[in-house]
Amino acid sequence: MAQVEATTERIVAADAETVFDALADYSGTRATALPEQFSEYEVREGGDGEGTLVHWKLRATSKRVRDCLLEVTEPTDGELVETDRNSSMVTTWRVTPAGEGKSRVVVTSVWNGAGGIGGFFERTFAPKGLARIYDAFLDRFAAEVEK
Repeated sequence: MAQVEATTERIVAADAETVFDALADYSGTRATALPEQFSEYEVREGGDGEGTLVHWKLRATSKRVRDCLLEVTEPTDGELVETDRNSSMVTTWRVTPAGEGKSRVVVTSVWNGAGGIGGFFERTFAPKGLARIYDAFLDRFAAEVEK
């Protein structure tokens, strides 16, 4: 099994603290910015950063739906890590200043990919597909935060 990685980023026109707080707000801002690929969204514990337990279903393709149950940690300032209890997927969100009144949000997901021919297709197509989903999220998120 090879590790698969998908990364995307976005500049948001708000300071890093504001962006991080909104990103860590699983009960509010996060829920309103989710694109159509996310369903059955539910905060099960917490709701604000560290200690949050959140569930959703992610429709990666028309045939591939991933049931996610994520534990949220904040290992360093400006960083949220979502560890999926149902798979090997770990998603890290990093927020850093990017100039006056701007922030860079970088999201990276890694997981253990399948072997064989299925693994080849997963390593080839899944990172681009997941990056598109997170690009859509970041577009909606930025619009919400920049209001």
